[in-house]
Amino acid sequence: MTATSEDDEPPEHRRYARYLRALDSVAEAEEAGLLATVLRDDDTAMAESAVNRHLERRAAQQLTSPQFPAWAAMMASVIGDRAFLARRLREWTLLRSVVLDEPWTDEELLTASDWFQRTAAAARLVTSPAALGLLAEHGRTRRVRNAASRRT
Repeated sequence: MTATSEDDEPPEHRRYARYLRALDSVAEAEEAGLLATVLRDDDTAMAESAVNRHLERRAAQQLTSPQFPAWAAMMASVIGDRAFLARRLREWTLLRSVVLDEPWTDEELLTASDWFQRTAAAARLVTSPAALGLLAEHGRTRRVRNAASRRT
């Protein structure tokens, strides 16, 4: 009997796909529990990748929603001290602040990751002249500076 392509797929790939499907349809009341379950997987890199995909999707969906702060607090409690996930959540929160014209500092924008700076420079929701001007002048990469310059 010949093995199917699914049989050849590593188990962590199947778990990753299963986690993504579950996270995609999780009820809000069950979200924290499912995220915690995923993060207990023995394959830390795979688990954090699945949680990051979920974080990215949900943060983008809720960025300007009044529910974002409560969701972000729940995510922070589940993520704990996982450095990459905690940083990405902080940067989504910073992006929200810029989009909603809430307080932020030059230092926060300039020390944020390349991902954040690229996203802030290109996102149509970001209309802050101060943020775009700062990134146009002092963004870490030419790509960021050019994108922000085109939008100022």
